Amino acid sequence: MSARQFKYTINNKALTDAQREFYEVNGYILIKNNVPSSLIDELRQHFVDVCEKRKESPGRIVKDRSLKKKGYKGETVVNKIQDFLHDDKFFEYATFGPVTDVVESIIGPDIVGVHSMLINKPPDSHPDLSLHPLHQDLHYFPFRPVDSIVASWTAMELVNKENGCLYVVPGSHRRGELYPHTYPKGLRNALYHGISGLEDEQKLHVVMEKGDTIFFHPLLLHGSGPNFTKGYRKAISVHFANSSCYFIDVVGTTQEQISKEIEAIATVDYVTAWKLKSRNIRGDPKSFTTLPSQL
Repeated sequence: MSARQFKYTINNKALTDAQREFYEVNGYILIKNNVPSSLIDELRQHFVDVCEKRKESPGRIVKDRSLKKKGYKGETVVNKIQDFLHDDKFFEYATFGPVTDVVESIIGPDIVGVHSMLINKPPDSHPDLSLHPLHQDLHYFPFRPVDSIVASWTAMELVNKENGCLYVVPGSHRRGELYPHTYPKGLRNALYHGISGLEDEQKLHVVMEKGDTIFFHPLLLHGSGPNFTKGYRKAISVHFANSSCYFIDVVGTTQEQISKEIEAIATVDYVTAWKLKSRNIRGDPKSFTTLPSQL
C-alpha cells in the first residue's frame, strides 16, 4: 500500500508504513510498552486514593450496583471513573507523548480529548455488569467526520480473556456502517448499549500486558467480557477527535435514544454535555470545546 492510498492515517513518523497499513486494514493497532509502568503506577494510586476518598476528582465515579448492595466499599465497588479529563493527574495520560503521537498519526495534529474513563472491573462483579456487549463507539458520539476520531485503551495490568479483555472484529470499520444499538435482552447496565444480530461475527480477543495500548477506529465492532478472576482488571482509555470535527443533530437517528439517556444524567443538552467534558490536548482547539453560550 503506497502512502497515497492511506485513508485512515497520516504520516507523522509515529507509525511505520507497515503499522499504518495494519490499522487501515484492521481498524486498530496494538503498540506494545506504549506507557511506562511508573506512570501507570501513579495513575493506579491516584485512582485508589479517589475511591478511598483520600483525594477528590472532578471525574464521575460509577459503582457496580451488585457489589454496592453487598456492602462493598472503596475500590472494591467502583466500576470506573468516567470523564476525568479535568483531573490533572489522569490528564497526564491523555497528554502523554507516546500516546498522542500515535493519535496524531491517525487524526492529525489538532487534538481534543472528548471522552475518558479508567475502568476497574472489581473481583466478584456480576458478569452482566462487568461486560460491554458488541458495540461501536461512534454510537455515543454526536460529531463527525468519523475518520477524525480514535480511541486509545491502555492495559494497567495483564488483561486477558479470564478478566475481561477487549475483543474486536478486525476490518469491521471498513463497512462504513453505524448499526442500531439497544440494551441486550435481559441486560440493563446504564448506557452499555450493544448490537443485536451480529452474534456470528469472528471476534479476536486482544491479550495485553501492562503498558500496552490499542488504538482503534470508532466504527470498529468491539466489546469486552466479564471479570471471572479474584483480581481487578484496570485499563485507562481516552477518545480523541480532531478539533475541526462538527456536531450533528441526532434527532431521528439511531443515536437519539443514547442522547436522551446522557441528557438525563448530565441535565444539559447533548452537545453541551460533550463540550463540558472535553479538553484540548494538542494544537488548535478551534470551537470544539466552546460552549454554545460562548459562541
